[in-house]
Order: sequence, then structure tokens, then C-alpha cells
Amino acid sequence: MAQPPTQSGERAHSHSFGADILSQMDSLSASHSVAEEAIALDVEECSSPEPEDASSSSDDDSSDDATIRQFSMINSYRRPSYVNPGARSTAIFSSSVPDHGYLSKKERAAVRDEERSLLRDNHIIPPKHPRRGSEGLPTTGLSKRLSMAGLRKVRSAADEEAAFGGDDESTEQSALLRGNPDLPYGGLDTPKTIQKTWDDAVAAGKINTTWQRESKVLLKSSGPMILTFLLQYSLPVASIFTVGHIGKTELGAVSLASMTASITGYAVYQGLATSLDTLCAQAYGSGRPHLVGLQLQRMLYFLWLITIPICLIWLFGTNLLSQIVPEKETARLAGLYLKVLIAGAPGYAAFEAGKRYVQAQGLFSVNMYILLICAPLNAFMNYYFVWVLEWGFVGAPIAVVITENLLPLLLFLYVRFIDGYQCWGGFDRRALKNWTPMIKLALPGLVMVLAEFLAFEILVLSASWLGPTELATQSVLGSITGITFQIPFPMSVAASTRIANLIGATLATPAKTAAKVAMVFAVIVGIGNLLFLSLLRNVIPRAFTPDEEVIGMVAKLLPLCAAFQLFDALATNCNGILRGLGRQEIGGYVGLFAYYIVGLPISFGLGFGAKWGLYGLWSGPALALGVVAAIEGVFIWKTSWERAVEDAKRRNAAA
Repeated sequence: MAQPPTQSGERAHSHSFGADILSQMDSLSASHSVAEEAIALDVEECSSPEPEDASSSSDDDSSDDATIRQFSMINSYRRPSYVNPGARSTAIFSSSVPDHGYLSKKERAAVRDEERSLLRDNHIIPPKHPRRGSEGLPTTGLSKRLSMAGLRKVRSAADEEAAFGGDDESTEQSALLRGNPDLPYGGLDTPKTIQKTWDDAVAAGKINTTWQRESKVLLKSSGPMILTFLLQYSLPVASIFTVGHIGKTELGAVSLASMTASITGYAVYQGLATSLDTLCAQAYGSGRPHLVGLQLQRMLYFLWLITIPICLIWLFGTNLLSQIVPEKETARLAGLYLKVLIAGAPGYAAFEAGKRYVQAQGLFSVNMYILLICAPLNAFMNYYFVWVLEWGFVGAPIAVVITENLLPLLLFLYVRFIDGYQCWGGFDRRALKNWTPMIKLALPGLVMVLAEFLAFEILVLSASWLGPTELATQSVLGSITGITFQIPFPMSVAASTRIANLIGATLATPAKTAAKVAMVFAVIVGIGNLLFLSLLRNVIPRAFTPDEEVIGMVAKLLPLCAAFQLFDALATNCNGILRGLGRQEIGGYVGLFAYYIVGLPISFGLGFGAKWGLYGLWSGPALALGVVAAIEGVFIWKTSWERAVEDAKRRNAAA
């Protein structure tokens, strides 16, 4: 999910605990019932049958349901849906997805491949590439391509999916393939064989995993997400880079404007749009794909309606901020920034809703593709407007506005001409009605995202009372630690998904192994970030500002930021493991205690009471991260993984 360039790094000391609380606020059954109520009303109001492509999709889904077994990983497959309110990415997993087989063809193929791979690793089916002895004549390239194995390798994905969708009738050809040592997996990788073999192996307790396999899975899954998160975070950092070289007052103004825009605007859009994680997924799985487009329309109209009061706040931003911030010039520049942002608000709202429209269809690479275009373009526009055209400070928000409107445009072009258009049934008057289920699901998301913003971005306001130098320093420190966070958090998302899948497939021991591997990688990443910030503490700040006073203060504070990098990575992965276990409420309670009871009081007490300044403000989040890592780590260590499997069975049965 792309992040507006306005959201500076000052949120770098916040944490994803808000998402953990959000995940447990709406129980699975409540979310499902609300979504099913909305779908039922839409179907009842529909006066004409769905188009032919929708009905065909329904047939596909029906056949897909037939493939869902008790021990299948399809039962537990989690789409890595998340939102990213700022430097600290917040993961909000759809509560509807884990307990249903609402998967796209690509997702079902991924589940099947994972089951087949685990069967191979446990020597239950032959390896993919059989060993060939010296006997026999060597085959030529042409004969290889014309062989049964070669023909089978080039079998189309559509044919393979058709077989996976429930075509369980064995053919003469499939009978001949069974046990053939010349074929991949010995010819035993047909959907019917994999289904039966997997269920039998899991029931017999024969499926296990290794740290090598889990390391490979974690790196493969988190790699694209790390790239995506770094790209999206480059959007706000681009503004920090360009404006920071104008002066420290301008740098502080960007920070202040970003905080205001996040709390009053972007967090509102993101929190409300989370309801589509449930509604669109339920609509997609209902067999009437055009209802996904209907839910998108409702959310678009709702967010655009909310945009009116948001724009009024931004319009009078200078007056509001001047009542809070002592530096009048800083308040004036921040208010100017907010006024320009008004032109990008509708586009940003549309992108937030559109993301969930494609995610419901299993299209998770779209975001990365769009960011690969928008991130470099955004950086170029920031530099070009601010320095080449000499527009100065106002050039940065103009670049922001263009980027925010470009994001939904590119998303629309992707859906229209590449993939995802099948769920769009055209504009519908029904989108103006039946908003109640959407609002019921949206309000908890809004409350929790705003709670996280208010808890930690308030420190930006605190820094403004220390002076312009401290505010500029806060902006740089937040950006730096925000960058380092873009590695452990995507890894926690990947670990959470993996653990949830293994738990849902009743594989307690492999899930525990995956958790151990995730924690080891968290330690590695945390130590790497610690060394990076410590060794380059005198070099990194010069990339953000030429002001020697700010550079010196950042260099002095970076060792403190480096010190909690290990706790940061561990706490983040602990939250991911808890999400995979289905124990989000633990992360929520621990987060509330650590950040509200421990972190904020320490920050204000040391920052203002003890006159430690920024050292005090940053001490609170540092200690809070240590508390989170310690408490959640002990809980995970003492967790009964077999009980987690039983809990997952009960949730699936209830759903």
C-alpha cells in the first residue's frame, strides 16, 4: 500500500499494536454475520440475474469448495492484507479470509504447490527431478520436449486449475503416470493424488518441516513485501530529503503537516477502508463477483463524503496549528502544505478503497507494480519542483498531490486492461443504499488506527515545543528509524501468514519451527539495523539536511535509536507470531500497557519534567519496545501449539 509523501518518519517510534487490537475487536463470527447480511441484502435487491461471467465464477467457486478438506492448507490460507498508516506499518488481517476457501486460482495453486512440496520433503512422494541412472540412451532436446514429461511440463495453468477445481475422475493417462520414475514427483502430483496423500499424511502425523525450508519460505515470502514497503516509504522520505535541504524550519513544517494530515485524514481513510477486507472477500467468495465492485462503490462514496470535513480542517490548518505550535512560521508553512494536499485527498481515498478491491481477488502484486512507477517518479518530481523549477517549499506538496492522484489512475488502468475487471459490474444505484454493514465494520478500524496515531504522533507536537532544531531532528530520526522498520515488519507479515497456514492445517510442530526461524531472523535483522545506525551515525543525517546543528543532534541521538532496534525487530515478529496463532488480543493488551502506561508517561516525564529534551521523548518508545518484546516473547515461549491447533479447528467449525 502506497504511502503519501506527506507522512514523514515521525511515526517511526509507533508500533503495530493498534492493528492487533483491531483484529480482536470484531470477532470472527460478528464480522462474518455483518458481511453476510450485506451480501444477502444486495442479492435480494438485485432485480436481474448476474451476467454470465459471474455465474461461471460461481460455478468455479462451487468446485473450489469441494476441494476444501479438514487438513488442507486452503482452510487456513491467509491473504497478506495490510494497511500502512505511516512509518510504522500496521497489519490488519481480514478476519473473514482465514476461515473460508475464498481464494483465487493463483492462490489455490500456491496452496497446492506448498502441500506438494511438503509431501516431497517428507519423502511421501518422489522428488520433483528424479535421479536418472546411466542406463538407457541419452535423450535429445527434441525427444525431451516430445516426451510425456515434457508435454506435461508445458501443460497450461488453466488446464491444471481445471483439474484442481474438482475433476477427480482418473483418466487412462493419469493411471499410466502413477509411479512413473521418469516423471516429476513420480507422476504422483495430480490434484486428486495430492489431496488424498496430504490428508492421510497429516492425519498420520507424518508432515514435518526443517529450519532450512522455513528460512527459504520466509525469505521468499517477505522479499517482495520488503521491496514494496521500502518503495512506499520512499514516498514520504522523498519530501523529507528535498525540503530538509531548504532549512530546518521547513523540515519541521513538513513533519508537523504530515502529523496533522495523518491524524485528520489519511488514518481516517485507512481505518474506514479496512471494512472492505471483510466485505470484498465475502462478496468474492459468495459466487457473485460483481458484488465486490458494488462494495467498492459504496466505500468510494463514503470516503468522498468524509473528505468534505477533512478538507475543511486542512483549509484552516494554519489557524488551528498556530494555536498549538509556538513557532508561527512553522505553523504557517505547515498550513500551506495542508491546503495544497486538499487536491490529492479524493485520489488517496480512491486508492485506499481500490487496493482492497484487487486484494479480494488475490491480486497482491499490483501494489508493487504501481509503486515501481510512482516511487521514482515521486522522488524526481520532488527534486524537480523544489530545486529545478525553484518553487521551494510548496513544490513538495504539489508532488504529493500528483502522486496521490496518479496512484488510483494506474490502479484503474491495471484493473481495466490487465486483471481484476471481472469483478466490476458497472455503476449501480444500490451503492447508495445498505451502508449500515459497511459502517459497522469500518468504525472499529477507524478507532484503532486513530488510537495508534494519537498515541505516538503526538510526540511530534511535543518536539515542536522544544524548538525548531529539535523538531527538525525529530523529523530526521523518525524517517531513519522508519526506513529500518521496513525490513522486520514485512517479515512479520510473512511469518504470520506461514504460521497461520500451518496451524490451520493442524501442523503444530512445523508451525513452532516456523516461529523459531522467524525469531532468529528478527535477531539478525535487529542486529543489522543496530550496526547500520551506529556505524553511520555521522553520515546518515547529512542526507536529510545541511544544517550542522541538526546533524550534530541527530548523530548524538542515533545511538539511542540503534539501541532499541533489536527490541523493535523482536517485538514486531512477536506480534506477527501472535497473529498467526490467532491470539491478537495478547498483542493488543500488551501494546496498550507498554505504549500508553509505560512509554508515553516516560517520554513526557523525562522529556519535559527531567529536561532531557529529545533524549527523554525517545526513551519512552525505546523502553516500551523492550516491554513488548519481553512480555510477548515469554507468552509465545509458554504457548501450547497443540492447543492453538485445536482453537483453529473450533474457529473453522464455527465459521
